[in-house]
Amino acid sequence: MPSSLLEGKTVVVSGVGAGLGHQVAAAVVRDGGNAVLGARTEANLAKSAAEIDPEGTRTAYRATDITDESQCRALAALAAERFGGIDAVVHVAAWDSYFGGIEDADFDTWRQVIDVNLLGTLRMTRACLPALRERRGGSVVFIGTQSAIAAPSQVRQAAYAASKGALTSAMYSLAHEVGPDRIRVNTVLPGWMWGPPVEAYVQFTAHAEGVPEAEVRGRLASRMALPDLATDGDVADAVAFLASERARAITGQSLLVNAGELMR
Repeated sequence: MPSSLLEGKTVVVSGVGAGLGHQVAAAVVRDGGNAVLGARTEANLAKSAAEIDPEGTRTAYRATDITDESQCRALAALAAERFGGIDAVVHVAAWDSYFGGIEDADFDTWRQVIDVNLLGTLRMTRACLPALRERRGGSVVFIGTQSAIAAPSQVRQAAYAASKGALTSAMYSLAHEVGPDRIRVNTVLPGWMWGPPVEAYVQFTAHAEGVPEAEVRGRLASRMALPDLATDGDVADAVAFLASERARAITGQSLLVNAGELMR
């Protein structure tokens, strides 16, 4: 039987594509809620909605670029129009495909990464706050990254890590700012997460080195305290908990979902 963790709740999910955003939206519907999907590519939204809600009664979607404040407001308005309000907002949308360190940094590109990952997330949050206040409480869940607190050894993503680290810092201020309205603000920090991006990394690395994909995946898993990588679904389950009333006394917290990598 489906869980009632989010029964009757409406959750806005930004950044819905083939990976984590889709899994978060699927978890919302699975756990009894309504999912309002946003992303830049409407075809991805339509595909995701059709897969998780074939009858179309528990989902709604709108093409949304979170660097555009008016589009953020339009997505929030869609949730109110279709389902009567907003109980939680989950921020998956991010620019994570720019690689490199500090010495080779193109700071113009860094500004764009920050505009999406930090300011875009805060724009979308601000657009949802009036509806959250009307509900007299709710939840904001940021998706951060383990890289914000520990530099990865396999790839360099300094801009991504810095933008997500700033977002975690913003979480503390926002949690205090909206706490009196009973709005909670938390961050989930995934590590290596088995889903489309990591699958592509494993395939590329295996091909480049001429080794089986299982060998590359095994190297990653060997870094963990648990014997397997966390998955997109594992992270989505953590998000669903933080979005629910079962986390009603949790705010201003960062939760690592990384199979215990930093314990090794």
